[in-house]
Amino acid sequence: MATKRTSRATSATRTTPTRSKHPIPPRARINRIPATEVFPVVEGGLWPAKATEGESFPVRATVFREGHDALNVEAVLIDPDGVEHMRETMYDIAPGLDRYEAWLMPDRPGDWTFRIDTWSDPYATWTHDAAVKIAAGTDVELMLEEGARLMERAATGRVLPSRAKKTPPPQAKGQDILREAAEILRDDTASVQHRLSAGLSTKVRSVFRETPLRDLWSYTRSYPLKVDRKKALFSSWYEIFPRSYGAHRDDEGNWVSGTLRDAAEHLPRIADMGFDVIYLTPIHPIGTTFRKGRNNTLEAGPQDPGSPYGIGSKEGGHDTIHPDLGTFADFDFFISQARELDMEVALDIALQCSPDHPWVKEHPEWFTTRADGTIAYAENPPKKYQDIYPLNFDNDPEGIYRAIKDVLITWIEHGVTLFRVDNPHTKPLAFWQRIIAEINASYPDVIFLAEAFTRPAMMRTLGAIGFQQSYTYFAWRTEKDEILEYFEEVAKETAHLMRPSFWPTTHDILTAQMTTGGPAIFAIRAVLAATGSPTWGIYSGYEFVENVQRPGFEEQIDNEKYEFRPRRWDQVDQYGIAHLLTLLNSARKRHPALQQLHCITVHPTTDDRLLCFSKHVPAQFSPTGEEDTVIVVVNLDPHNEVIGSVDIDLAKLGASVNYGTGGPVLEVVDELDGQEYSWGEHNFVRLNPIERTAHVLAVKPSSRR
Repeated sequence: MATKRTSRATSATRTTPTRSKHPIPPRARINRIPATEVFPVVEGGLWPAKATEGESFPVRATVFREGHDALNVEAVLIDPDGVEHMRETMYDIAPGLDRYEAWLMPDRPGDWTFRIDTWSDPYATWTHDAAVKIAAGTDVELMLEEGARLMERAATGRVLPSRAKKTPPPQAKGQDILREAAEILRDDTASVQHRLSAGLSTKVRSVFRETPLRDLWSYTRSYPLKVDRKKALFSSWYEIFPRSYGAHRDDEGNWVSGTLRDAAEHLPRIADMGFDVIYLTPIHPIGTTFRKGRNNTLEAGPQDPGSPYGIGSKEGGHDTIHPDLGTFADFDFFISQARELDMEVALDIALQCSPDHPWVKEHPEWFTTRADGTIAYAENPPKKYQDIYPLNFDNDPEGIYRAIKDVLITWIEHGVTLFRVDNPHTKPLAFWQRIIAEINASYPDVIFLAEAFTRPAMMRTLGAIGFQQSYTYFAWRTEKDEILEYFEEVAKETAHLMRPSFWPTTHDILTAQMTTGGPAIFAIRAVLAATGSPTWGIYSGYEFVENVQRPGFEEQIDNEKYEFRPRRWDQVDQYGIAHLLTLLNSARKRHPALQQLHCITVHPTTDDRLLCFSKHVPAQFSPTGEEDTVIVVVNLDPHNEVIGSVDIDLAKLGASVNYGTGGPVLEVVDELDGQEYSWGEHNFVRLNPIERTAHVLAVKPSSRR
């Protein structure tokens, strides 16, 4: 027995242990120099972050390493063909927190990616150590020799072991600079300071900057970016109900609807104000069953046209034009007229049906049937919409999907390039993700705007899964602090998820603020919307200061959703708002700073009724090749003059300034009236709501160095 035990023990000692697999999956293994908390990333990279052609965006990461050797970080942008488009050094923006940032800019739409490269920086390590030790008289010759060897290694481009990255050697001139520096570092006949200076010279630093030694190079995985065309970011919308344009009463007092051709006659006026998107509310046939009357009354009179959101009748559904508005030939004419004026057409898509919609009869399973056998109508308690049946996406989802996709393609093939989607938050997110992706795969220029005034998580996620633009809470941000906080939120915290669209009013929204300030509050809110967001919109009639609410509701009295609303456009100039809209759109088109979202800086004022912020584009990312800065100052009080001071932190402003005997000076011109001013760090402001509600100050080129 003893022999057997010994034999077993001997056998056990001779057994070769099985090599275990690495317990951590390759994708989860940490890099030698890790980059963590990467931004912009959506759901760990499952969905692409948003970016726009011609707009720079920030990339951030937390980067650190063991020990005290120096590191370096670069953000790398990869184009849709897999080619490196740009590589930018990232800089520490939060000393002590290891937070690094760089800015990248794609130049065309498509599916891009970015990653972050990290590496050990032997030159930065040596410059630090050599300067400290030689100053202390420690290891002087050793540090100089190590510097010489580093120069020689850099001249050949040799790096320490890394995953794959090979650093090309410098050009011949750069190699000569490095070898000459190595010779001087070893020249024991020269002074120590002279020898050290050779390794720290501007020429040597330049060579290392252009062709760095990337020792221990590593990289993050690639993160996706969905880059859209510029219109997805920068656009000026003008909303109309086509039936109101040209609407009139006939000789017998009966209403006659306006037509698409009538509306087309107003396109030059709208284009002259600088709007580049004409947005049509639904133009489809309207049901008669439970049709709403004037001011949303439950019973329509014989002259009430009904809500265009009660879509569908015996004449057709979502792929049909209301006979009163015209035919597809008339619609095509409207599209062609808009295009001649460099305008694109947006169409309202409301995925709901009147009881008379053909789908109700053909596909009753597409709707929700209640216990009593009736189809459930739409409700948003306490509001009831008896004239609307919501679609039930749980019943025959593929059938509903195909029908809606066919509807969208119908309008796209007739020239629609943008869709304003009504209440997308009441439909499944998976539906939107799929249909937007499939439409954009075939029609990449098509843009979807989400009209979702709902919980923040839903609004952000709608943007994250595909909507290129999003309505916002702008209309309800009224006080200085909450306005500025919201401007910074949409620019810095959620820009990778949703592109904001600012609307002072819509056909559904007239906030209490707008009801008492007269033309001044309409001017104030227009300035804030036009300068606070690259995309903004105006609802037709804003020029007339239409400011009376329907009692008990946050919408206009005599709402255009339920009646014809012809306006006297020959009298619009008396309010001054149309002229202001023109000036604002003109400034937006001239200034790249107002066409981008990310770069906004808030400036303090001495009065809470006085608001100031600026927007800036550096020359590197400007389409003109020159930096552009716009400073906006607004009096938020529509009733009283405000006198105060605006303090400009010139270091944060971004603009180059002149330095005279009195200190730094900015030469600015007001885009609203052409007045010129000299601004510095402290500036006196007087804004009277009757004469001037705001400054939109463009920094003149003469201010730049």
